Amino acid sequence: MSIYPSQGPIFDTHAHYSSGAFNADREAVLDGLPAKGVVGVCEQATHSGDAPRCLALAHAYPWVWAAIGIHPESLLPADKCGSAPPAPTISVYGGDWAAEMKALAPFYDDPKVVAVGECGLDYHWPVPKEAQQALFEAEIRLALELDKPIVVHDREAHADVYALLKKYKPKGILHCYSGSAEDAVWLARQGILIGFGGAATFKGAKRAAKVIDALPLESILLETDCPYMAPEPVRGTRCDSSLIAYVGEYIAQRKGVPAETVFAQTAANARRVFRLEP
Repeated sequence: MSIYPSQGPIFDTHAHYSSGAFNADREAVLDGLPAKGVVGVCEQATHSGDAPRCLALAHAYPWVWAAIGIHPESLLPADKCGSAPPAPTISVYGGDWAAEMKALAPFYDDPKVVAVGECGLDYHWPVPKEAQQALFEAEIRLALELDKPIVVHDREAHADVYALLKKYKPKGILHCYSGSAEDAVWLARQGILIGFGGAATFKGAKRAAKVIDALPLESILLETDCPYMAPEPVRGTRCDSSLIAYVGEYIAQRKGVPAETVFAQTAANARRVFRLEP
């Protein structure tokens, strides 16, 4: 298998090209993506610090759009951040996420901002639970008010994430899905599309395989979370949107359809959820 087994159309619904991991060659990487089959990318903000960079990328490339939101990890206090500096949520707003949301409000008037996110719940890290639950609920309400989809981060927090999604019934995406097939089915029926990235191809990813088998292609999206989670057989390298080719081929094998069918349908799904012209 060549390094790029298929040529798309690839729509990466979850990327972080504003990450420092791309500082040395960001422009070269992005410039090269269309030749590798990439037709769309949704760049995800995680707080007010990277939101301007995300939007700048969206304006620099006609095939890049942005999601603007506050990631739950942005609520980590300075003494819990390790070597990383605290996010503006802490360093600028003193943990007052409501003030940060108010500061981000003008971004949603920009037509290149197509979603609220990345936001959600993360119980893997020592993020104060009450604060992140309140923030996530506020961002769901914002997505409903703006009539935009929401991009949901769910790490080790299924029950509480699902409870809020059931309560408010927003449309959007559950990014890097790690739940059960049964839950994926009702989420899809409620209007949440399910995102799969490189982790779905990892050896031992049996739960992801069951979810892929249970869902129709119309409910599936492809993503990277780049620079993280490069798929097999290039796991451990810096990821970029072109490597979705491996994820699409894996899903095609499970579904028994040509890879081109998976890429075309998931790209159409992405345009539908983000309300983009076909």
